[in-house]
Amino acid sequence: MSTQIAVRLPDEMVSELDELISTGEAPSRASVIEQALRRELRRYLYEREAKILASTEPDPELDAWISWYSTQPMDLD
Repeated sequence: MSTQIAVRLPDEMVSELDELISTGEAPSRASVIEQALRRELRRYLYEREAKILASTEPDPELDAWISWYSTQPMDLD
């Protein structure tokens, strides 16, 4: 299910968006905006998790896992 919403964007940003579509780099305005929003929401989630981790007592097992995980590539799409 999806919900349609209206957003106002600067003309320049819409032009850049339309350029992506006209060159075939993106299928639609909605797809680019959805992908960008998904990435931003994920960033907020990671930031919130980092704050939680920073406020907890040290955990050697968790620290080892974080060290290993931080070297792994991230899929941001």
